[in-house]
Amino acid sequence: MTFVTKLTLRSGDRAALDGIVSDIKETCQRKGAEFKGPHSDSPETHHPTQFARLDGDDESTFSSWKYTVYRRRMELYGHDDLARKVLEWEFPASVHVEAEVQRVRTVGSA
Repeated sequence: MTFVTKLTLRSGDRAALDGIVSDIKETCQRKGAEFKGPHSDSPETHHPTQFARLDGDDESTFSSWKYTVYRRRMELYGHDDLARKVLEWEFPASVHVEAEVQRVRTVGSA
């Protein structure tokens, strides 16, 4: 039975994100692991409201503030030990990493 580890990395710091993604990619290539990615999604721009007062007055707000979040996705097939080691790395605080593990049954397996 094969496991697929799907990694999703998000960050507002594009340079840090791309550095981590390239480190993961180089490690997978060096170990001979089968992987797909990185897949880049369109950046998400967020515009949070900043209230000037805490009393709930919606009229008093600070000037507009926006930030961009970049996302990269990768899939690692098999190599469970490698996936576990990558997820144990110390990532920068600016990079958020999510992992999803799926069990894939091959044709003819019960």
